[in-house]
Amino acid sequence: MKPRVTLFEDDCLTILRALPSQSVHLCITDPPYFLNGLGDGWNANTVRQSRSKAGVVGGLPVGMKFDPQQGRRFETFMHEVSKEVHRVLKPGGFYVSFSQARLYHRLGVAVENAGFELRDMLAWKYEGQAKAFSQDHFVRKMQTSDADKAQIIADLGRRKTPQLKPQFEPMTLAQKPREGTFVENWLNHRTRLVDVAQSLDGMFPGTIMDVTKPDRAEKGSFNDHPTVKPMRLIAHLMKLLSTEGQLILDPFIGSGTTAVAAAMTGRHCIGIERCREYIDISVARLSSVAEEAIVAVHADLGRLRRAA
Repeated sequence: MKPRVTLFEDDCLTILRALPSQSVHLCITDPPYFLNGLGDGWNANTVRQSRSKAGVVGGLPVGMKFDPQQGRRFETFMHEVSKEVHRVLKPGGFYVSFSQARLYHRLGVAVENAGFELRDMLAWKYEGQAKAFSQDHFVRKMQTSDADKAQIIADLGRRKTPQLKPQFEPMTLAQKPREGTFVENWLNHRTRLVDVAQSLDGMFPGTIMDVTKPDRAEKGSFNDHPTVKPMRLIAHLMKLLSTEGQLILDPFIGSGTTAVAAAMTGRHCIGIERCREYIDISVARLSSVAEEAIVAVHADLGRLRRAA
């Protein structure tokens, strides 16, 4: 069996609404988090602009200014996405979605309200970089004497903005309700149960998954996507939550990690990405590491409707 990878260049909701009901075994995705302007209308240029200003939000260092509306917009958007994911998943199918730590509650509510059972929270553990900012430069701009400034700086000590070093990224472990018992659902749909023979460390699989961030060799020298996930992590999730020959869905395929992992583990994949630049990167990555995969790229919804 040759894995089939189908990539759609379009808005995720447009394609999701055209997919057949109960046609997908597993959904793994990394959606936009609606932070720093990266919402449902993002593209490669807005990503680059956001990264170039990663230390500042509205003139203040990151961590000093928050917009609560970002989380609410994220929840609203992911509720619509999750309703469609729920529809296209087979009964008992798993739904794994990454999130930013301080927005996980919004994602959880969106997923649960769409009809899923929240089984657990998973965590991708990695070694992040400290991003907290000192306040010394603000003190030095204060309208007071140098002696007072020195005293304030001494009083602050090593206190910085409220940003501890990030070391994990949360994921939902959600599941569409089963039909009948666990065994009946498995026999009818080959979903709902977890393959505990799959392990990252030789131990019983756990909720904390310690995997190094992907390096340049893994991502590809041509890949500038800012949130590439490790192939080893995505492949582990697939082997844990699905079987060979099943269909994996990623509504936010980005630079193609889910597609490559699916092909390398003997699974089929449907990926959706609105940015043609990232579609091209996905195809290049697939051709370089999964030569046996059958890859099709569709740039319009009509092709999907005709295929159906």
